Amino acid sequence: MDFTTITELAGDEVSRQQIDRACHRYCWAGMFCRDKDVLEVACGSGLGLGMLARAARSLKAGDFTEKLLQMVRLHYGDRIELRQFDAQAIPYPDRSFDVILLFEAVYYIPSVEQFVKECRRLLRPGGKVLIASANKDLFDFNPSPFSYRYYGVVELEELFKANGFSVECFGYWQVSQASAIERALRPVKAFAAKYHLIPKTMGGKKLLKRFVFGKLVPMPAELTPEMIDYAPPVPLSAGKADTKHKVIYCAARLS
Repeated sequence: MDFTTITELAGDEVSRQQIDRACHRYCWAGMFCRDKDVLEVACGSGLGLGMLARAARSLKAGDFTEKLLQMVRLHYGDRIELRQFDAQAIPYPDRSFDVILLFEAVYYIPSVEQFVKECRRLLRPGGKVLIASANKDLFDFNPSPFSYRYYGVVELEELFKANGFSVECFGYWQVSQASAIERALRPVKAFAAKYHLIPKTMGGKKLLKRFVFGKLVPMPAELTPEMIDYAPPVPLSAGKADTKHKVIYCAARLS
């Protein structure tokens, strides 16, 4: 599987919303990572590693795709310790970390239960797993290629609580705040997603993005907090699917 075709890469033409979403999740994570030992799993092209490194006591990161890690090394040099690994078998000793991040990738893991077991092994008491994921419970949700299973609020709570974690979930980017054209096109998107008419790659989606969002801008190689006017995500009710936000955040604390 070539994840480079579906990963946000530096220099890609993207919407301003994509940059805001990427910046927001790392700003949110930064509050948990301050002065902690942190691991980002499935770091992709490493857009948020600079932000994490400024907050954390130590930062390590890795990805399944070596080609992506090569891109990260070209930008960061020796600033970040990188390793290639599978999220189901993470090559670090027990109790090595205080925080583990998995952003926009939980749906690519064949056995998420095995990933959670790895988090239990790697985290110190009271450590946290931070998840960010597209919200599968929206009626116009469009799954990514290579995905296995998406987790909404209810599924994330069940997954982590069954493995000894306490869970808080949050919502980001309210659908009601989208542009008029984006809201109007939601039924069209739902139809296209149902019948697999939406392009699967980042490049294939570029024309649609221009139509919906207007002028596109280059994705920066490294995000900074100054790129967004950050506001905290909205706490969500436990045990209830959310249908108001595009993105779901989960903070699972090891009991």
